[in-house]
Amino acid sequence: MEVTSVQNGIIIDHVPAGTALKVLHYLHIDPAKTRLALIMNADSPTHGTKDIIKIEDTLDVDLEVLGLVARQATVGFVRDGRIIEKREPQLPEHIVDVITCRNPRCVTTTERGIKQMFHLAHSERQEYRCDYCDEEAKL
Repeated sequence: MEVTSVQNGIIIDHVPAGTALKVLHYLHIDPAKTRLALIMNADSPTHGTKDIIKIEDTLDVDLEVLGLVARQATVGFVRDGRIIEKREPQLPEHIVDVITCRNPRCVTTTERGIKQMFHLAHSERQEYRCDYCDEEAKL
């Protein structure tokens, strides 16, 4: 299999194996409308296997959302076929309107127009809790 290099865009590397489609979902990237290549379950000397996402013609990715769903990923920004910058996402302290509260009695579930807000409760476990009802978030 041959996947050509990106000329202008981004490369999201070290995505946990089998989660590339989930990452695209949370980043609001539609694979049907975006020029991209997914490499899934590729060999990785450090992680065993990994996914790689190559996106052509975009230099924008929400690193906070990526830090939430694939913290160990790295993002390479490519221009004219060369990586000009690399970044590693961090766990965000606070996230808004990315995930939804699963508590059926939470005000965000029963009332319209209220933002879904979560705070980082425990960084080692990557545990987020709802700002309103303190319910633990599930991705």
